[in-house]
Amino acid sequence: MKRREFLRTTAAALAPYAMPAAQNTPNIVVILADDVGYGDLSCYGATKVKTPNLDRIAKEGIRFTDAHSSSATCTPTRYSLITGEYAWRKKGTGILPGDAAMIVEPGRTTIASVLKSAGYKTAAVGKWHLGLGAGKIDWNGEIKPGPREIGFDYSFLIPATGDRVPCVYVENGRVVGLDPKDPIAVSYGAPIGNEPTGKDHPEMLKVKLSRGHDNTIVNGVSRIGYMTGGKSARWVDEDMADTITRKAVGFIDRNKSGPFFLYFATHDVHVPRVPHRRFQNTTSCSIRCDALVQLDHCVGEVLKALDRNRIAGDTLILFTSDNGPVLNDGYDDGAEEKQNGHTPAGLLRGGKYSLFEGGTRMPFVLRWPKRVKPGVSDALLCQVDLLSSFAALTGQKLTAAAAPDSFNVLPALLGESKTGRDHLVEHANGLALRIGTWKYIPSLRLAPKKGGDQPAQLYDLSQDIGEKTNLAAAHPARVREMQERLQALQANPRSRP
Repeated sequence: MKRREFLRTTAAALAPYAMPAAQNTPNIVVILADDVGYGDLSCYGATKVKTPNLDRIAKEGIRFTDAHSSSATCTPTRYSLITGEYAWRKKGTGILPGDAAMIVEPGRTTIASVLKSAGYKTAAVGKWHLGLGAGKIDWNGEIKPGPREIGFDYSFLIPATGDRVPCVYVENGRVVGLDPKDPIAVSYGAPIGNEPTGKDHPEMLKVKLSRGHDNTIVNGVSRIGYMTGGKSARWVDEDMADTITRKAVGFIDRNKSGPFFLYFATHDVHVPRVPHRRFQNTTSCSIRCDALVQLDHCVGEVLKALDRNRIAGDTLILFTSDNGPVLNDGYDDGAEEKQNGHTPAGLLRGGKYSLFEGGTRMPFVLRWPKRVKPGVSDALLCQVDLLSSFAALTGQKLTAAAAPDSFNVLPALLGESKTGRDHLVEHANGLALRIGTWKYIPSLRLAPKKGGDQPAQLYDLSQDIGEKTNLAAAHPARVREMQERLQALQANPRSRP
């Protein structure tokens, strides 16, 4: 009786969006790219690089123009997407080293656990960067906790990033292809072993350095951190995109009867940019654009798998990025000098690490042929909202403590409402606040070498999307109102209604 009452309540809540029950559990594929900016895709105006597969999703679904990551850097964004909590609320959620312990507590509500409770098979494939294990990691045995302890049935991971050791894949808690006679050791402190480093042997590098990234060399690329052993398990950067895409497609093929949830976190276009040779020199705007073409190809392989298995109509596929673009991020690969007119952030100001819109306003396209009508939406959305929205879609009730900053914006995601969030906290080296089209950045106290103190900033994005004209002096009441609202959001441990 209680279960029937719960189902009736859920059905009533979703009544405006009611449909046959089978269609309320679509397969769900979330593709999270890395460092891809608002202007990087041709469906968002790029002309120097073509992204036909992503353009197809946009054409057959919805292209969102005001959707955001929760942070302008990688680990915080991933934490928020998985947990439904702003990462700035929790210490230790900054950019993690490659040997960090897992920062998502086992047993807490996650996007994977919610969908698993709804009967989904769940998988995490690709870049993880949320830490693994509970302390010092032994890479030579079973590594846990990991994705399995937070709701993922299957995982195939790049543990952190391509520019950090260890340069190995971890599948279901174990390093892939490891020879036990050649154990792995990792250090982010003192050097270990006798592996060559980029600092001492720059002549061995196939990707030149600009700053940092000068520790152990693997596959001709110098990394952050020191690694020894595990020779048979080390990845080849040029094959990385193909490898993780095969794993993603394999999961789809094995679970085509559905429902399934695939969290596919690609590595492109993060450094080091070493695309497969079949994509190198295919564009006129640097190897970074070549990596964009490779990324689009990977998306195309996922689309082919959905078509081949005849499940495209029953699958909600969403593509977005973890933060804005960066050109020179430690490797001298020509990305900065050879853009040839390509503008990775489009008309937006800023990029990765920035509080301006270019740091968090992301490409965000969604397709679900059996439910979503093609179009364009300017609803204010954030990736932190996916957890609550998918819970609503699948009839899962969240506890009061779960997903504290995740709003149910399902009607906006499905194109059935023009309204998303009413506000959003943006995060980089500090916090900013969006309320509607107004953007507030608090005053900052900086050292003289970093430009000195910066006054509060206020922008009307409906008239000034490039954040060029600071209106703070002209609207002191609005500045005060937004300052107080931001302080209240920081003081309250949750913002979800």
